[in-house]
Amino acid sequence: MVARSTDEDLLGKLFQYRFSAGRGLAGHSFGNLFLTALTDITGDFPEAVHVSSRVLAIRGRIFPSTTENVTLEAELEDGSVVAGETRISSSKQRIRRIHLVPRRVRPLAEVLAALHDADLILVGPGSLYTSIIPNLLVEGVTKAISRSSAKCVYIANLMTQPGETEHYSVADHVRAIYEHTRVRIFHSAVINRTPASPQMLRRYRAQGAEIVKPSLSELKRMGLPYITSDLLQQRGKIRHDTGRLAKLLLREFVTQNSHN
Repeated sequence: MVARSTDEDLLGKLFQYRFSAGRGLAGHSFGNLFLTALTDITGDFPEAVHVSSRVLAIRGRIFPSTTENVTLEAELEDGSVVAGETRISSSKQRIRRIHLVPRRVRPLAEVLAALHDADLILVGPGSLYTSIIPNLLVEGVTKAISRSSAKCVYIANLMTQPGETEHYSVADHVRAIYEHTRVRIFHSAVINRTPASPQMLRRYRAQGAEIVKPSLSELKRMGLPYITSDLLQQRGKIRHDTGRLAKLLLREFVTQNSHN
């Protein structure tokens, strides 16, 4: 929702804002409370997401992958298990595997229909273990992607994420996804080739993040084609240049498909 809003920076700060005080409020994020309130008003979570798109002037349609009550659980490298996105991201141990609890949850029918009818399916960028992989674990989603006639493209993260992907390369991200999906869903990967400024790198390094290494030779060995391009935007934060990325995707994948 934040990524598709007309004012991503402001909405991102608002939705990620956590109350530091207040009885019953402390520790909760505004985004979760906003959606909870809309769900109570509309009586339906998918409808709450749909209504929020109108309220927040969000472009396109957004569907939750499932409407069931799911807990995210991570098995760490030392064998311990932690539950919940916040605890998983703040864990010191390397993540070995992610699970949904319960393991089998029904997908939203509109999600499967959208994947079936898609011209292009994009996975990423985003938090590997707490955002991308959980959606692929919802029953039927990976199968719908693999059966779709659309090309499925992985948009590689620009930076590693503390608590989730320290020292991960692009190939490490892809391997982690395949270990969970058990199906090679990607036709190609899109990777930035523009170096970040030393000042930005220092700022991110202080937060425990670093540039995601492209690992092109590893991707070749995995048999995954890739495209590199100048996609980096540095305006206070390191982000993808959405205009350049959109043009590349349209040129390389959508236009080609229309001629095939």
